[in-house]
Amino acid sequence: MKKPKPEPAREKEGGKVVLLVLAGLVVLFAGAYVAVYLAAGDKVPRGTTVAGVEVGGRTPDAAEKALRAGLADRVDRPIAVTVDGERSTVDPGEAGLSVDYAASVADAGGERSWSPGRLWDYWTGGDDLDAVVDVDDTAFATALDSLSEEVGTTPVDGDVRFRDGKIVTTDPAPGEELDRDVAEQAITAAYTADKAADVELSLRKAEPDIDDADLQAALDDFANPAMSGPVTLVFGDSPVRLDPAEFGAVLGMRPENGELVPSLHEKALIKLVDAGISDDGAPVDATVELVGGKPKVIPAKPGVTYEPADVSDAFLELVTRQGGDREMKVESTVAEPDFTTADAKALKIRERVSTFTTYYPYAEYRNINIGRAAELVDGTVLKPGDVFSLNDTVGERTRENGFTEGFIISDGIFKEDLGGGVSQMATTTFNAMFFAGLKDIEHKPHSFYIDRYPVGREATVAWGAVDLRFQNDTPYGVLIHATVQPATPSSQGVVTVSMWSTKYWDITTSTSDRYNYRPPKTRTLSAPDCYPNTGYAGFDVDVTRTFKRHGEDAVDHVEKFHTAYTPSDTVVCKEPKKN
Repeated sequence: MKKPKPEPAREKEGGKVVLLVLAGLVVLFAGAYVAVYLAAGDKVPRGTTVAGVEVGGRTPDAAEKALRAGLADRVDRPIAVTVDGERSTVDPGEAGLSVDYAASVADAGGERSWSPGRLWDYWTGGDDLDAVVDVDDTAFATALDSLSEEVGTTPVDGDVRFRDGKIVTTDPAPGEELDRDVAEQAITAAYTADKAADVELSLRKAEPDIDDADLQAALDDFANPAMSGPVTLVFGDSPVRLDPAEFGAVLGMRPENGELVPSLHEKALIKLVDAGISDDGAPVDATVELVGGKPKVIPAKPGVTYEPADVSDAFLELVTRQGGDREMKVESTVAEPDFTTADAKALKIRERVSTFTTYYPYAEYRNINIGRAAELVDGTVLKPGDVFSLNDTVGERTRENGFTEGFIISDGIFKEDLGGGVSQMATTTFNAMFFAGLKDIEHKPHSFYIDRYPVGREATVAWGAVDLRFQNDTPYGVLIHATVQPATPSSQGVVTVSMWSTKYWDITTSTSDRYNYRPPKTRTLSAPDCYPNTGYAGFDVDVTRTFKRHGEDAVDHVEKFHTAYTPSDTVVCKEPKKN
């Protein structure tokens, strides 16, 4: 086997020289590259401007400072806007515009990099760039809304409202508005522009969200059916009927996703329904009241407990039904009234069948006591067969019941006690009963005659002792209406009691002459509560009440009232003896 020949020594030395030269060149190039990087590697390319501000050849920090200084006079200046010849301004701060200085410098090339391309750009670059502008979308949208309202026209959405049982519509109409994308680009560009100039914008047609088709759909699907007639919610056996004039106020329509959808004021609906039922869940009987000077049946109210959501669901379903099927039972617990609306209507309280007025002289206790008695008597309803009791109706004459001290007749003379003057109400009520043809059960004339009352046709009362009672023996109900016009030092008080019913009797009356006179006595009293009096004679008198059926000539029957008045004694008061 042959051995290789050894290379000549000079060939080895030549190779080393080449390697040394190459290594030297690499070191030289690396040094030059480091020198170039140190000169330009972390600086913005020379000749670069941002929004017209020279930032080239600077480090990022220095470039950002230069940019801030160069834009200082621009970033707060109002941006002039002209829209179809109408000029306005936009405040950049209120519009949420701001410059991102660091990002602007970074976009301009102000960053550290060993990239040869980056270093080459430093020496050969020099672009004119826009600043990076941050936009607060919410603030900018608000500013554009304000500007659009100022220079444009807001479109009118179609609308449906309900008023007094009628449908009131608003027709849709287009408006004019800014093109928001174009406006944002133009205003943002003008924000940092070197020279301030008006931003020229134009308006475009703005269509309403609720257009004609949406409006017609709302009318066809909901509004017209809703107002087409009453709806009835049935609680047990008790219906609560609601007319469009009543429930229109609780309905509405609101825009939602470009459509009008029904809305309901549930609390108002519940209040409306509750007006037809009792407040506390207990039933309320029907009655009759004078409203506007005429008798009116006040409907009965069932005692009802229910879930409001059940009422709302039933109501919204009913108002969308067309035709006569607008009644629905509502799940509830019901207690029915004893005296129904139909019962109240059957009373046939339709007209005033009698009225009587008396007068009284001024005394404040009379104003108080007679006024309180009238308040308690007023509104009493007597069904056929019912008996009226003044004492039961007015109650005991106490301060807690609203009465005060006044003069009464006791043992033939005047005394002071609670409730003085209530006999004025008794007398007036008796006469109204008398001419209505109601049945007298109990009445007691005053012990001696008082000349402001009709002779032989008057009545007194005393709690627990003397009452005024009469019966409604007609086939119709009777409503008693009592009023008082208080007396003043210069005018008499006026008491009026009227009976409302259906006319059943025609009543006439006659009064005999006074007879069987009896002279007064004289009493001398020394009691601390003695009140002097000038006496007058007592006498007898007869009053006849004649009954004829209403509209007939024949006398049905006659009733006679005999009254024997005792003398009103003369009272002389002496001072009590001192012990």
